[in-house]
Amino acid sequence: MEILTVNVGSSSVKLDRFTVADGQLHPVAHSRGAGEELLAALPAPAVVVHRIVHGGALARPALIDASVEAQIESCAPLAPLHNPPALAMIRACRQRFGPEVPQLAVFDTAFFADLPAVARSYALPRALTEAHGIRRYGFHGIAHQALWRAWQAHTGRAGRLVTLQLGAGASAAAIADGRPLDTSMGYTPLEGLVMATRSGDVDPGLLLHLQQAAGLDAAQMQDTLAHHSGLLGLAGNADMAAVLADPSPAARLAVDVYCQRIRKYIGAYAAVLGGIDGIAFGGGVGEHAPAIRAGVLTGMDWLGVHLDQTVNAAANGTACISSAGSPCAVWVFRVDEADELARAGQALLTGRC
Repeated sequence: MEILTVNVGSSSVKLDRFTVADGQLHPVAHSRGAGEELLAALPAPAVVVHRIVHGGALARPALIDASVEAQIESCAPLAPLHNPPALAMIRACRQRFGPEVPQLAVFDTAFFADLPAVARSYALPRALTEAHGIRRYGFHGIAHQALWRAWQAHTGRAGRLVTLQLGAGASAAAIADGRPLDTSMGYTPLEGLVMATRSGDVDPGLLLHLQQAAGLDAAQMQDTLAHHSGLLGLAGNADMAAVLADPSPAARLAVDVYCQRIRKYIGAYAAVLGGIDGIAFGGGVGEHAPAIRAGVLTGMDWLGVHLDQTVNAAANGTACISSAGSPCAVWVFRVDEADELARAGQALLTGRC
């Protein structure tokens, strides 16, 4: 049996093939690029598993039928960078492999489905939140779960962990013994950290002011926050490597704001968790930008973070970058979202889903 996983991110499409033998998953091939073109040369799998960023009330893995597809489409305005291209890939897979090949949706919100009420609630009128299903959903759940699994596998420990998924999108999570207690993204993937083109946290009063003073309607505001803010808004470039190489004051400020926002969340999550045992970096920036990791962790000795500068500078993938004896262990992990998706596909094929 072969499983095909489809991961449509805000800046890439990744396809991975796995076989299932003797109850174990075995990776076969990985490809990245224009997703619909990549499908052309692939054999039909036993199941296609899609990462879906926002399914609203849908949180558990679900076989994609007309109603599930309609729900994903209804959430497209809440995840405009992700849901529309994911729907395109669902339809392309159906056309390429035929309707007889089942397709499974695995939702990025699932890991955070049972957030404590204090973490998932907005202080808005209850009539509004109940009528419109408003809550903090959290996103990047597949990646944060993968970071947690990697922490356990490499340290043999449970404990209190802050996970940082830093890529074109960026988010943080506070995890206690495998259970998420809080996360930076909320009702949409716009909340929280500074990202490549997304703003992260912004005073809602400022948004109301811009609507009035700049004459921005809802669509223009969403476009500004999702496509023209973040690193792009601050430095004029959405690529972190390019921003780091840029000596201009605007680029320096962008990096400082980016790191400051992450540092604030780490401190907040230390309070939520009652202290932390580890910090885990993942994602393209988290794995490959030692200057960002060092910038984030500057001045955090108070939290027991002692960074090994030499190891950090050389780390470009999975590595422990904290000094020996550091009370708070700091790791970099290669985030394997494809493996998490394939696990869900295997569960479906073996009747456990």
